[in-house]
Formats: sequence, C-alpha cells, structure tokens
Amino acid sequence: MASKGLLQQIHDRVTHTVRHAVITHHKRSGMVLFSDTTLRDGEQMPGATLEPDDKIEIAKALEAAGVHSLDAGFPASSEQDVEAIRKMIGVIRKPVLTALCRTVNSDVDAADRALDGNPDHKRGVSLFCGTSPLHRKHKLEKDQAQVLKIITDSISYAADRFRIIAFSPEDASRTELDYLCKCYVEAIDSGATTIGFPDTVGVLTPEKAADFVKAIQDKVHNLDRALLAVHFHNDLGLAVANTLACVKEGANVVQCTVNGIGERAGNASLEEVAMALAMNSDQYNRTSRLDTTRLAPLCKLVAELTSVMIPRMKPVGGSNVFATEAGIHQDGLLKHPDTYLPFRPEVVGADGIQLVLGRHSGRRAVAHRLESIGMSFDESEVMEVVELIKQLPKGTVVDDTLLQELAQSLREPA
Repeated sequence: MASKGLLQQIHDRVTHTVRHAVITHHKRSGMVLFSDTTLRDGEQMPGATLEPDDKIEIAKALEAAGVHSLDAGFPASSEQDVEAIRKMIGVIRKPVLTALCRTVNSDVDAADRALDGNPDHKRGVSLFCGTSPLHRKHKLEKDQAQVLKIITDSISYAADRFRIIAFSPEDASRTELDYLCKCYVEAIDSGATTIGFPDTVGVLTPEKAADFVKAIQDKVHNLDRALLAVHFHNDLGLAVANTLACVKEGANVVQCTVNGIGERAGNASLEEVAMALAMNSDQYNRTSRLDTTRLAPLCKLVAELTSVMIPRMKPVGGSNVFATEAGIHQDGLLKHPDTYLPFRPEVVGADGIQLVLGRHSGRRAVAHRLESIGMSFDESEVMEVVELIKQLPKGTVVDDTLLQELAQSLREPA
C-alpha cells in the first residue's frame, strides 16, 4: 500500500500537470481573459461601499456577462467582505472567485476560510506586496532581499491551500526592471499561476506599458508556467489605452472595473476595453468570452448599487452615447443609424437612439417626433414648431407633452 507521502507526491504531480495544461491552453487560445475587480478595487472608491447582497447581484451580472474571474473581496479587511464571499459560494459557479491578500499568512488563512466549499479550480488568492523603492523604504522598511523572501514565503504558504495563486508587485511600474523580473521568476517558482503587472498610481503611457510587458516576456524565463495579467489605474486618463497596448503585446488577463470606478481617478473600464477589442479584432487578433449585449445594463446596475452615477459622456454606458440634439446628426441617423454611431445600441444592450429636441434640432427630427405622437403636420407647420423650440429658455426639456402643446398652439384660433 502506498505511503501517505507517496500519495501526496502523486497528487502534487497530477495537480501541477493539470495546472500547466490549463495555463498552456489559455496562452495558446489567444483569448483575453477578463478579471473583474469592481467588488474589491472598485468598492475602494470613496462613497462606493457595497453591501453583501449588492455584491451578489453584481457578481451574478458579471457572471452572465462572461468574466473569467471575480476579485470578490479582501477577507482580512472586514467581516462584510467575508460574508459577501460566503454568499457567492455555490451561487457564482462559472468565474473563478479570488480573494485579495497581503503577503501575510493570516490573510491567506482568512481567504481560505472565506472560500471554503468552492471547488479547487474555482477558488484562488491574489497576493500583493510593494516592490518599488518607495514602498520598500517608506512602507515596508525592507531591502530587496527581505521583500523577495516575504513574497516567496507567502506564495509557498498559499500553495499548500490553493491551486490558483496570483501575485502582483504593488507599484510595479515604479520598480527597477531587473528586480521586478526577479520577483516574478521567484514567485512563479514558488507556485504563482498568474503574475500581475499593476500600474498602481497610473503613471504610464501606452508605449511604456507595452515596453514593460515585452521586457517581462523577455526576462522572466519561466513565464510559460504562468499567465500574465495587467492592472491599470486611470490617473492620466490612459488606463484603457494602456490595457489595450498590453493586450497587443500578449497579456493574457486584463483586470478592470465596471464604469472604471476605483480609487482616485479609477481603473481601466471593463466595458470600454471590451468594446475596443470587439470592434478592432483585426488589430488585436484576440477574442474574449464577454457578451457585449450585457454591458450597458451592467453599467447601469453598478451605478445604481454604488450610487456612483455614470457621467453623461462616459463611453458605452453614458446617457449621451446614443443621444444627439444636432440637426445634421439627427437627419443622418434617421436615414441610417450607422452614419453617426460607432456601434448600435443593441450591441451593448442599451435602450436605443434618442433624438433630443432643442435649439440645435432640425426639421426632420421634429417631424419624426410629431409623427411618433400621432400629429401630422405639413413642412411649413413643422418649421414653425422648430422655431418655437429654438425660442425656449436654455435647459428646457422638450418631452412629448411640451412638444404637443407647442404644436397645438399653432392651430389654436388667434
């Protein structure tokens, strides 16, 4: 009869083989895997706190949209995070559920308890540790060797409890390149299955971001054993552009938040990255499993539950995306929707085109709205209605009721 030690060795060997096969499959497929961190990094935005039931509702919508993994929370930070993760067990089945941890054994233990009961191939930890000179000196008060030992010890500890382990060097974009790559090599050798490249304070440009990814691919000799993830903050308004630049260079995983919410200026916006990839497949030659028709409702849901409203001009989810008041644009849209749209509303699950009536509107849009409320006017009468609309005070909303009143006023006896 085989000894317990031998059985453990066989189990470990099989686990390693399966894990390597999965990673190899993902890399060869060319698929971009979306890892959503709305429930953790997004919630860190001041005023965006979510209750456990809110997180479940968003998690279900993210699952339906097709995300690969969910950063479900930071168990060591609060009991509410633990409760939210526990509620997801057995409910959220398709995405991998991960929990954030510092490189501290007690954090890993907290994640292990929170994720208890989820299948091994659907539970993981995301470990982070500051690696930049600033973090080493002022936050950790450790030298390079000491930080590296913290990283490897923590990953080794996590590897006894989890098959899926992501490691991200906090402030990677301001870490010395050779040391950064050494951290990655040691992390993979210790058991990390994903290595993350976070631009923690959002300082990079697309060109610099791409250069980092290329350097990591060149210098991390064991990268064939791990996926490469990227995580960008939006302090310069470049998080989406940086993410796409790294996808172009071969990044496997993109970490985003719905509506781009997050600390300071927020994170890379999931819906913007998704649509940019979908509309430019010839450039990126990559695919994803995201269902774009779920994006607009997802944006709306997150806005409602976080009370962080979507800016009107926000791509994909903003209220102005499919709305126009300009007469020339309204005329074009009535003739063919694609004249002034990059994609139609139904592509992202939005309500539809809105022809807003105001000072800039033209004859065709007004005639169209009059017909839609059952009022038939000849061209001269329509032009009179147009002139009445142009005379309204600034900011007046011309809804169907007001439009009807304006039109009827023309036919009342003098």
